[in-house]
Amino acid sequence: MKNPQEVFEHLKQLEEVDTVQSALYREEAQEVLADDTISLKWRRAIADRLNQANHDLALHTVAPEESY
Repeated sequence: MKNPQEVFEHLKQLEEVDTVQSALYREEAQEVLADDTISLKWRRAIADRLNQANHDLALHTVAPEESY
């Protein structure tokens, strides 16, 4: 099991790492979100951060004339 605090910190680094590492960080976040042994507080924090990161990714990678 991944440490939720470590996963949360990884999500803060998504824009600083390469595409493969970013995908691995997102995958570990999904694993934490699916693990009901991890506190709801941590899962909410990770879900919020992942949602924000996904939103930021869409803004940076999708041109205005493209659909997401």
